[in-house]
Amino acid sequence: MSKQHSDFAPLNRRDMFYAGVVAFAGSLFGPRAARAAAARLPVRAGGPAVYQGFGVRPFVNCTSTYTINGGSAMLPEVIEAMNDASYYPVNLDELMEGAGKRIAQLLQVEAAMVSSGAAGAITCATLACVAGGDPEKMQQLPDTTDLKNEVIVPRWSRSIYDHAVRSTGIRMVEVGTLAELEAAFSPRTAMATGQINLANDGNPFTLEQFCAAAKRRGVPVVIDSADRLPLVPNPYISRGVDLVAYSGGKIIRGPQTAGILAGRKDLIAAAFMNSAPHHAFARAMKVSKEEVAGMVKAIEMLREGKRNRDAEDDEWRAWFRHIIATVSKVPGVSGTIIEPKDKAYYPTMRVIWDPKKIGYTAGEVGQMLLAGEPRIMTHAGLNENDRASEMLIRPAAMWPGEFQLVADRLHEVLSKAPGPKAKPSYAAPAGDVRGLWEADLEFSVGSVRHTFYLDPKGNAISGQYTGRLVKGPLSGHIDGNRVQFAGGGRIEGANLRYTYKGAIDGNRMSGVVELGEYGTAKFTAARKG
Repeated sequence: MSKQHSDFAPLNRRDMFYAGVVAFAGSLFGPRAARAAAARLPVRAGGPAVYQGFGVRPFVNCTSTYTINGGSAMLPEVIEAMNDASYYPVNLDELMEGAGKRIAQLLQVEAAMVSSGAAGAITCATLACVAGGDPEKMQQLPDTTDLKNEVIVPRWSRSIYDHAVRSTGIRMVEVGTLAELEAAFSPRTAMATGQINLANDGNPFTLEQFCAAAKRRGVPVVIDSADRLPLVPNPYISRGVDLVAYSGGKIIRGPQTAGILAGRKDLIAAAFMNSAPHHAFARAMKVSKEEVAGMVKAIEMLREGKRNRDAEDDEWRAWFRHIIATVSKVPGVSGTIIEPKDKAYYPTMRVIWDPKKIGYTAGEVGQMLLAGEPRIMTHAGLNENDRASEMLIRPAAMWPGEFQLVADRLHEVLSKAPGPKAKPSYAAPAGDVRGLWEADLEFSVGSVRHTFYLDPKGNAISGQYTGRLVKGPLSGHIDGNRVQFAGGGRIEGANLRYTYKGAIDGNRMSGVVELGEYGTAKFTAARKG
């Protein structure tokens, strides 16, 4: 992989122009940042100044394939193919047909199409199963009156990405056992689906049993394999799956907003008819000619021996060993490499510290890495417990050399950490918050009323939370007249969490509700009993 990166001449003509970096950092962040950048921040292609005009600071991305952080590092050959494609107009029907045939040939599957990411692939697969190639059904959706409108999914294989299926107007039917699976099929069943954990050992039924039950009723099976490589032979199609979705912006390292749907020829044809550029439900899920060209190039790199995945993994392991050796110089800090279970994934690593010696939480470390120069985005404080004493690092969005920046910054942050974090000390509660409360939440647009029951014991708070649709336990604390607690519950495949931070004044309460990826809301609450 090192050689690959050094050979990308069209896109890396100015690999390390430090003087340009100093000028950029000085103009954007001031002299101090310029001094820090002088020895450490590389320039690729035209440099990060492309973001300067609208005030966005790029970062070293240790979260690998997270969409919110831009996905993995696109292969430079993919970028070049997309650039070349931008200069020539083509007919999208002809392009999609040719690209699909080429990808199907490379992946040794019956058919394939380029989609708007894995989510777009799943939506188009659902449309193929519900509307098929019938133009009237296509125009009727998302109204599913008199259409097949149910999709069977194992309970343990649901996720927030189910929205890609549910957006078409269908209803998800959960099953938990083989008996429930067999009983769930009806004339309304359009599809059976799930995540890649359907193929894991230890489930209530196997992937083969899932597929066999569906095939006996003529129901297609669709698997969301967004973050995996499309292996040959395909490990899901070979076990009975009809369609498999992949993201282009993850370990395939293609365009972030493209993906692949692969499998049965008839269903692929119907999926494409339901998608852009055609005027059907998925018209909005456009894929540009540039993305199509980039997606084909990414698969060619993968399947024609131009990209050595074993060499990539070996290079990433070397990065990890360097990071581990560097951070382990700090007493109480260690690291470990986590090997993938199969060739469809890649190695990651974990940095671990002893909270008795390092008085920082993962959330605090993540904030310091992101606030520094260069900025480093990690999982710490994102999908990991803010109060944990460890953090995950994933490599697929990192460029050669950046692992040294990560190692040095982590060493710097952890070596300056205070001693053990003291247990939080709270003031005596300013009042008794026990009872049922009604809270009015004001979003950026719209409002809603939720309720919660608080049961305090000293400074600790437990209780029950009830939203418009979700319900579940809550927990938190009271510190003088300040209160903080979180609760929520599951709706469809999503787990929603509402974190309240506010002040109490007798039978009134007000403050802010943190909504995770959905921002914040203001709230006022009144005790009702």
